[in-house]
Amino acid sequence: MSINITMPALSPTMEEGKLAKWHVKEGDSVSSGDVIAEIETDKATMEVEAVDEGRIGQIVVPEGTENVKVNAVIAVLLTEGESAADAKAAPAPAPKAAEVPRPEAPRAAEAPKAAPAPVASAVSGTAAVTASAPKPPAGANGARVFASPLAKRLAREAGIDVGAINGSGPHGRVVRSDVEAAKSGKVPLKAAPAAAPASGGAALAGGMSKQQVLALYPEGSYELVPNDGMRKVVAARLTEAKQTIPHFYLTLDCRIDALMAAREQINAAAPLKDGKPTYKLSVNDFVMKAWAAALMKVPTANATWAGDSILYHKHADVAVAVAVPGGLFTPVVKACETKSLRQISDEVKDLASRARSKKLSPAEYQGGTSSVSNLGMYGITNFAAVINPPHGTILAVGVGEERVYAEKGEIKVGQFMTVTLSCDHRAVDGALGAELLAAFKALIETPVMMLA
Repeated sequence: MSINITMPALSPTMEEGKLAKWHVKEGDSVSSGDVIAEIETDKATMEVEAVDEGRIGQIVVPEGTENVKVNAVIAVLLTEGESAADAKAAPAPAPKAAEVPRPEAPRAAEAPKAAPAPVASAVSGTAAVTASAPKPPAGANGARVFASPLAKRLAREAGIDVGAINGSGPHGRVVRSDVEAAKSGKVPLKAAPAAAPASGGAALAGGMSKQQVLALYPEGSYELVPNDGMRKVVAARLTEAKQTIPHFYLTLDCRIDALMAAREQINAAAPLKDGKPTYKLSVNDFVMKAWAAALMKVPTANATWAGDSILYHKHADVAVAVAVPGGLFTPVVKACETKSLRQISDEVKDLASRARSKKLSPAEYQGGTSSVSNLGMYGITNFAAVINPPHGTILAVGVGEERVYAEKGEIKVGQFMTVTLSCDHRAVDGALGAELLAAFKALIETPVMMLA
């Protein structure tokens, strides 16, 4: 029986991708582990490996096709003894941009008719999907199930819900051995989840429709640019974050005279290579180090909300927001508290460089325990950042600048930086957030404490 090769989900948040290149052609034999294609997501280009052995009977989706939905059939694999006539999968039509009728300008006494508001998915990190879009396999709780084509077929033949099988593959992917273990009874199936309360399953409103927005502006007064995959994911995740995470904000000023002096001394001591310093620390390197150390000093704030539980992390895996054309990445510096300022500086530079060229692997920008977003280089004094799920906090950093202040009745001038902490109130309460921010302030104002 032929096996459908489907568009893989290369990360838990992936909805669709571009089939950039085929490494095989019809008639080629493949073995498990062979690279057969390259997939471009909103954030990276990844190689796809064959899961099963066989011969490519039909390539359904040609290379270069964009907006291929996860779990859509992209090729058909023939097993031993099958011929090309057994490859029966019909090519899916290439996705087309929907034609939007030009709404007439509303008359003075007549308001434009309201179009139905689009509905966004309430699932973490996913974009909204229209009713006509192909739906990926789902378990009993409605969550997407990641499984190899062979595992799906074997589970179907055995009468087992593939969503009830514990996957041992990458990202929890269900593979053949998992199905066989479930069939033999060696591994128990997942328990059916309790029904969610009616209010918890309510869809989130998506705001004005495209037609409603276009109706407000005269034709020819704008340029309409379709959103790419990155912008769609950013919009979906941040909309979800603001609608589902109860944010609160804490702001304070940090005096950074000692930090600036330490930075100048360290950079001045950098050895030269080919006439150039081998390293140059930034203020953000100190911020990253101080924030990681603060999270370890207040471990109950190094937390992630997980429904009926809270995760308290053993390391401070700090993500740093990196602006790229059309969106942003948040690559993660793992165990940031264990690394020196130079190591943090080198790692952030490397991650940022590869983020801008979309060369990061999903493992490098997923996860993390908290984030730092620094807009000081743009002259921004202060701002409040949106929490990046599943983090419990994000620190927004403003510009370092000279300010006049009073101390013991004397007027003085010093360098200050304003920081704002956004907290998920489900995991980090007000007093706990204040304790965390105070720990950061002590470290950033006295940088030598980072060495203690």
